[in-house]
Amino acid sequence: MENIFFDSWESIIRTFAVTIMGYVAMIVLLRASGKRTLSKMNAFDFVVTVALGSVLASLSLNKNVALADGITSFFVLIFLQYTITWLSVRIKQVKKVITSQPTLLLYKGELLQDALKRERITIEEINSAARNGGQEDLSVIDAMILESTGEITVIPTLKSNRLSTVKDAGNFPG
Repeated sequence: MENIFFDSWESIIRTFAVTIMGYVAMIVLLRASGKRTLSKMNAFDFVVTVALGSVLASLSLNKNVALADGITSFFVLIFLQYTITWLSVRIKQVKKVITSQPTLLLYKGELLQDALKRERITIEEINSAARNGGQEDLSVIDAMILESTGEITVIPTLKSNRLSTVKDAGNFPG
């Protein structure tokens, strides 16, 4: 239990320097990989983000992890994320594996109870999304969609017969 509050100035300086250098390296690699790496996250992107944070924490606090090892880990994670997202826009099967399909939760003012249960969405979350969308009554909303990012989109009025952005919800009627 010795050194519980303070080990040495060398340890503090190492932590300070390695954390800054690791952080800078991670930012450079993220910027080099493009905007997609930092976009709104689906589950796959979230896992990569958590992994990057874990690597930065290990690099910062574990004296057995060299800066070059941490930067290599950043590079590999970002490269894999870039590669998989690159493949997902070119190969439909890859996209299906890494991203979920949007789900229609409400249609023409009626809650779709099976979809709410399957997605584990509560009425409180529906009401919150409606309020955030400037709506006070669910019965006047034409559609609410749970996006692959976990965000709920409110569409007050469906104005078109084509509905191209709504029909990609897996349970869209018709």
